Amino acid sequence: MPIDRLLKGSNFSAAEIEILNRAFDRALKTLGLVDRNDPITEIVAAKIIAAGERGLRDPKEISDVALKELEGH
Repeated sequence: MPIDRLLKGSNFSAAEIEILNRAFDRALKTLGLVDRNDPITEIVAAKIIAAGERGLRDPKEISDVALKELEGH
């Protein structure tokens, strides 16, 4: 899964990683993405991680922020 690869070696705790994974799954579902090897999933993962780095800890909020940022591109 792209998010796992990007999180490898990060400073996030196990609980924070679980939150980010839930946000990632939610974002993919919202976008209708099933293939986790699709290049867009890596972009989504990066947006999710960036939201987590800003201190967000609610999976829904993280997902919503990432999706909103994707709309701008």
